[in-house]
Amino acid sequence: MIVLAIETSTPQSSVALGSERGVMAEIGVAWGRSHSEILVPAIGHLLEWAGVERSQIGGIAVGVGPGLFTGLRVGITSARTLAQVLGIPIVAIPSLDVLAYAVRHARQRIGAVQDAKRGEVFHAFYRAVPGGLARETPYAVTPPDRLAADLEATPEDTLLVGSGALLYRRQLSEADLRIEFASPRDAFPQAAALLELAVPRFQREEYVRPDQVVPLYLRKSDAEINWTQRARSA
Repeated sequence: MIVLAIETSTPQSSVALGSERGVMAEIGVAWGRSHSEILVPAIGHLLEWAGVERSQIGGIAVGVGPGLFTGLRVGITSARTLAQVLGIPIVAIPSLDVLAYAVRHARQRIGAVQDAKRGEVFHAFYRAVPGGLARETPYAVTPPDRLAADLEATPEDTLLVGSGALLYRRQLSEADLRIEFASPRDAFPQAAALLELAVPRFQREEYVRPDQVVPLYLRKSDAEINWTQRARSA
């Protein structure tokens, strides 16, 4: 089965194509145009370069966040539309799982920490297990100083990965010398990692209907917050 993976929860749009034999092709664009401008052309180029027709795609994998509202809407809408048009199954995977998967071979506890804007970070903690990762904490959004306090209270070697970890590196590490940071190349969840996570789920038939795929939102959007503030002031 050929799977198309779509990850747009962060400023980087990433798409990959592959199967149980591995990744066939991947495209990632970190800065510049919006997700809506990048995603559809990127998928077209990906298929062309890999020599794959749309009719050959057997499944869609999509990252569902937590992440940026606009990017998630674009990625999830595109994934749902393709799955419906092609009549193929879809797998939805949280983007923090994808982020942590990139450093799954670490011996330490793994913290996936993504910049959530507004002075906050999305995060979850994981432990390496045979064949992958096991998540140990709920998905959460907190200020970095709260996360730093949690890290200080847990006397354990920890590897932090993600744009939030890099952005607040000094704040997260100053209280605990047992904290390490992954490379900037792993700052965003990648579609290739999403693909690797999704393929076994397709093989086990652990997929859902397109209409069941929804974003993992941990807080209100800026528009909702602004509307609430205006309503209160009025």
